Amino acid sequence: MLGREMSHPPKIPITDVGSHFNPQSYIRNAEAEFRNNSVNTIAMEGQQLSTPRAYKRSPALSNSTWYKGILTSQMAGTADNGGAFDLVIGKMRQGTEPPPHVPSREDEFFYILSGEMKVYADGEVFQVTAGECMFLPRGKSHAWLITSDEVHLIAVITPGGFFDAINKMNAPAERMEVPADADIVTYANADLTETIKVFEQYGVRLLSPDEIRAEMPQYPL
Repeated sequence: MLGREMSHPPKIPITDVGSHFNPQSYIRNAEAEFRNNSVNTIAMEGQQLSTPRAYKRSPALSNSTWYKGILTSQMAGTADNGGAFDLVIGKMRQGTEPPPHVPSREDEFFYILSGEMKVYADGEVFQVTAGECMFLPRGKSHAWLITSDEVHLIAVITPGGFFDAINKMNAPAERMEVPADADIVTYANADLTETIKVFEQYGVRLLSPDEIRAEMPQYPL
């Protein structure tokens, strides 16, 4: 490669070799070390190639999906920043909210662009409206219910990687709107057996009814 010093087999000093010197063994050792140096160089180049790069992005069909009645546009993910964070712009309607759950790995931060919702967390109920934000720490059970017709929000999840779970269960969006089909699958009417299995692989657990009553008694069951 231009501008790079070529790797050569190491110079191994031969002193006091006496009758124990074996030329074939010396050559094999030198070749092995040369191969190891080459592999290490390639690995370092691969790491450099995976370094995050600057980019710009906006919600579009190419990066948007439908997941259980929710429109999600992924603006950042594992492939963009090495798993530092996920950033999603989402639109949801009443009845498409996920059930109460507890994440063991990620902190979540929401900024509401339009609409309103009630957030249940830390034994409290927060009314969050457009222009306000909400922080939900890892290891704490939480849930939310939409109180307007629709909510439009920005979600930042850190560290990243949870949206990889969503990508295993979603489908490409057909238009930049919340799906309105009468037979759309949502959390409310779906068989969540597979969803629970996928979520558990990513450290997210859905609460049982007894846990919901104990940890967020204001949440309607």
